[in-house]
Amino acid sequence: SSLMDCMINGAGSVMTEGPSRGKRHSLSHDAGLYQMISLFIFISGCGSVLNVKGEVEMDAFVMDWKTLATGAVSAVRDIANPTQLARLVMDKTSHACLTAEGANSSMPTLWSAKLSISINESHPYTFHICFFCFCFFSTCRGKMGTVGAVAVDSEGVVACATSTGGMLNKMEGRVGDTPCIGCGGYADNNSGAVSTTGHGEAIMKVVLARLILFYMEQGQSAEAASDSALAYMKSRVDGLGGVVTVDPQGNWVARFSSRQMAWAAAQKDTLHYGLYTGEHFTQSIDEPH
Repeated sequence: SSLMDCMINGAGSVMTEGPSRGKRHSLSHDAGLYQMISLFIFISGCGSVLNVKGEVEMDAFVMDWKTLATGAVSAVRDIANPTQLARLVMDKTSHACLTAEGANSSMPTLWSAKLSISINESHPYTFHICFFCFCFFSTCRGKMGTVGAVAVDSEGVVACATSTGGMLNKMEGRVGDTPCIGCGGYADNNSGAVSTTGHGEAIMKVVLARLILFYMEQGQSAEAASDSALAYMKSRVDGLGGVVTVDPQGNWVARFSSRQMAWAAAQKDTLHYGLYTGEHFTQSIDEPH
């Protein structure tokens, strides 16, 4: 289907265009994530749904590195890839989040600095990299939700990125979990990285991404921690969602409590992908995708 093709292409592009060819990739995982954001099938970037006033408002978040560096934007408009702007907030300002008109008015200044951001050639990845791309299936007229990614390199450095266009017919100014640190995503080299999707209000109430890493810090595996946190969110606030999680050793998982969640991963020379619970397909990176 076009959906799974998009997921596989997103993950595959990381291996064929990104860090696996000997370059350290930009920290917001541009190759795969931006490809999905640019496709109208996802509620993110140019595929965003409209609020009650018929306008587009988008949120995005990136986090990485040993310093817990973060960048986020909320309720931004007139930008195709809000993840790029979130990364500029992280790299070029002293702030963690810009919102609405403030974020939009800062775009010309931040964008002028964009050309100075480059891939660091001096720190090559090996093939030991996990990359995830995912989409949450909501019930709003068949549209799909958040897109995001987590990654880890051969040195155990982790990162995450999440982007969304929000809920269909949401109130003007509504901000969901995506740009909130610890909710839409979290990355810490001491524990791992998580990117989340689902009902934003429920995710914020349990601080889902950070909760998963808390469980991992207590000794749970990425899979057990993800399942525990999703179960807690369901029992405590009756919320459904999905997550992609990776630890510094490269152990990864895609877990969800919803009926389905499309996901794909690239690790070494293999693509992994699935849609329904229990599905896990693989194919070679070298196969057409």
